[in-house]
Amino acid sequence: MPIYEYRCQSCEHELEALQKLSDPELSDCPACGKPELKKLISAVGFRLKGSGWYETDFKKGGAQKNLAKEDAPPKDSKSSGACDGAGGCGACATPATATT
Repeated sequence: MPIYEYRCQSCEHELEALQKLSDPELSDCPACGKPELKKLISAVGFRLKGSGWYETDFKKGGAQKNLAKEDAPPKDSKSSGACDGAGGCGACATPATATT
């Protein structure tokens, strides 16, 4: 169920109400009792992440701004045991020595 915000036009009292979509809007202020409540428009409290249709299917230009960067290197690669490419980690082949 969504949470709606209301403000009284008479006394400026604000409140939140947990209501079904089918419930009628509140009108009576619980603070002053006058029928002056108005529903406020507020920002949503969540962000959709990932490769869903909202981000990838209907965009032009191919820029996907909301996707996590999984291929980014770790911030501190030496302390995480990542390979430095020199062959000392044991996971990759030892680099070939140059012959002169």
